[in-house]
Amino acid sequence: MLELLAPGALRFFVTTMGSTSISSLHEASATTDTDLPFQLCWHQFPIRPPFAMTINKTQVISMSTNHAPGQAVASTSAQPSATSPPVTQDLPEDLLAAGWCKCWSRREKRPYYFNRFTNQSLWEVPTTVQHDSISDPLGLNAAPVGSPRTTDDSAPRKRSSTEEPTAGLKRGRSEDVTPITPVTPAPRICKVTTEAPFASPTSKHKAPLVAFPVFWNLEVPSNVVAREMPPYLLFPPHPEAELCRAQLTARLRQHYQELCQQREGIDAPRESFNRWMLERKVRDRGTDPMLPSDCEPAVSPSMFREILNDIPIRLSRIKHREDAKRQLFKYAEAAKRMIESSRNATPDSRKIVKWNVEDTFNWLRKELSATKEDYLERLDHLRQQCGPHLADVAKESVEGICAKLYHLACEYAQRVRSRHLEILRECNLPPDEVDSVTTSCMEERAVPCHPARLRLPEAPLPRVDLHVESEQACLRHRGEVVRVNQNYLAKLEQLYRLNCTDDSRFEKFLPRVWCMLRRYQTMFGLGAHEGLGLHGALPVSVFEALHRHFDVTFECFASPLNCYFAQYCSAFPDTDGYFGSRGTVLDLFPASGSFEVNPPFGEELMNSMVDHFENLLAASTEPLSFVVFVPEWRDPATPALLRMEESCFKRRQLLVLPFEHEYRHGAQHVCRSEELHIRALHGTAILFLQNDAAYARWGPTPERIRALLEAYRPQGRAPQPAGPADGTAGGDEAGGEESTAPSSAGGTTGSIETGGKLSERKESSDDEWV
Repeated sequence: MLELLAPGALRFFVTTMGSTSISSLHEASATTDTDLPFQLCWHQFPIRPPFAMTINKTQVISMSTNHAPGQAVASTSAQPSATSPPVTQDLPEDLLAAGWCKCWSRREKRPYYFNRFTNQSLWEVPTTVQHDSISDPLGLNAAPVGSPRTTDDSAPRKRSSTEEPTAGLKRGRSEDVTPITPVTPAPRICKVTTEAPFASPTSKHKAPLVAFPVFWNLEVPSNVVAREMPPYLLFPPHPEAELCRAQLTARLRQHYQELCQQREGIDAPRESFNRWMLERKVRDRGTDPMLPSDCEPAVSPSMFREILNDIPIRLSRIKHREDAKRQLFKYAEAAKRMIESSRNATPDSRKIVKWNVEDTFNWLRKELSATKEDYLERLDHLRQQCGPHLADVAKESVEGICAKLYHLACEYAQRVRSRHLEILRECNLPPDEVDSVTTSCMEERAVPCHPARLRLPEAPLPRVDLHVESEQACLRHRGEVVRVNQNYLAKLEQLYRLNCTDDSRFEKFLPRVWCMLRRYQTMFGLGAHEGLGLHGALPVSVFEALHRHFDVTFECFASPLNCYFAQYCSAFPDTDGYFGSRGTVLDLFPASGSFEVNPPFGEELMNSMVDHFENLLAASTEPLSFVVFVPEWRDPATPALLRMEESCFKRRQLLVLPFEHEYRHGAQHVCRSEELHIRALHGTAILFLQNDAAYARWGPTPERIRALLEAYRPQGRAPQPAGPADGTAGGDEAGGEESTAPSSAGGTTGSIETGGKLSERKESSDDEWV
């Protein structure tokens, strides 16, 4: 056989073969006094001998790349090469099949092992399963390299199945494989693995495994037993229909902005559209999962209230004395202009508003040394005097804005439904059966809570492309891209595997993920930081404490993106049911279980939530517990908070002060790790609503309360000061400012109550102030 002196000479040897066959060359070398200066290793070739190949002997003899130019190459057949002894391929069959071969290093004068598949080279005998340094950096699961695998070099080796003759087969294109010695670093190999017994669509697109942080525990079993839920009469998600819904919703947002500017001369209140959809969803009985189409009354109380709160101008946060003076002047000027241009204002209203405005202008001219507090007090007085008269003037116009927006939403919901029916017709599915489907009467029985299911037929889903950019995965459909961090995509894959029953091969996984991400993006809007307050979540340490001490296993307000447990309720059962959603919380009727409740801060939704919980607690004799987290709004007080404080099922109430606790970011599935936790700007009230059986099992004892409050402290982050004892908020985040921006409860957020006020409240209630 021929001996290969240089790894690169093999490829040159193959390309320069001439007119002599390999067998004749071997015979000629045995009969002549000149031996070939190299030995050919057959395992380097993709096709094993024998095969028909000719070679020019003179070209072979002149092929030494290890000699200087012009130096003669000669060797005798009696003496083998001193620099490259023969290498015996004594590797086991499993290593040969894996691409390993034994080579000789002329630099180190010893053999090494090279893998032609991965370009990896080792000094020691390789093992069958190589260690992946990315997934196992400490090597805990790796087999020891150079393990006792001794073979006899002199023993004959059985031919591997890969070395069998392949006569009659056309030789494929050989890969450009260049062995790399162990002194040369091998290219980094990205190992793709999947925990599933089947390959999901994301497995072939996975980047090298990276240790991402995990903010959930999907292995917690549920202790919830609830009334069996019938399937929802909603269309299964489809990217084409979801894209149509997103475009129409964006147009609806634009209409809202234009109506506010044309009719009242103001911008649409911030987050008002999001809270409007939330409030409409509580009342809606229509067929669209997001757009309202069947609500009473047509005028939304929350939208009406928030628009009036921004009339005649929107008041922003006040940080300095000049800001307070400027806003007082702008409010007075806008109130005068509004009352003069209005045709339906009564003479008394005109007189009162004009008199108060002129009095304010005179005060501004005289009081040149007024403080920030003086300006704020004057602004509050002017709003109290002029606000009711301005509201009477603008009432009819604002009601027209709310009614117009609702009727547009009904029209757009019908368009989305028509698009769904059109997709069914294109797929040769009978759309007439959709209208004939009705909710079947199911026997009311208590069963373990299961994910939401849909009743209407599903059309075939189109392709959705996936590619990875840095730590984010991008899903694209018809140019529309949605993004999600890779660890959250892995979370969705795990939830899908646990809850989806009709797609074992993950063929519909990516389209359904795209629809779900696009739905939440449409719900919250595309503005910077828009909608994040409606999608925040408690810290992981709080969830761990709730599960450990109160046996909480279920979230009443969550989504596939921010849930901690695998069992949760969400806003959209059609897109979220495949990922474990149990439907909306108002459709859930549990008989027993322990729940965490962190609702979006909308007044109508929280009122409906309190009604639902009290009915459930009164009807159940099994242990039923709700740990509720709501904002501490006292100016004015939220009706839902007052009702829970007066409820007969309230066992205990706590209050965590502002700036001393935090929440997880509303866009945690796309934000950076350093932006994940946000310090709370308002206090949070924690209320325990439990029936007698739940109080006996999971009662809020002092030890459990202490553990929960300790878990609520910012982990590894120094808390910001809540403010001095004089009642003003301090610290960089508060900035000493007082906010007059409207809250979703219809009031304004005020400063923190401390000092004497706090002690008075503690005497009048059983709140625990942290």
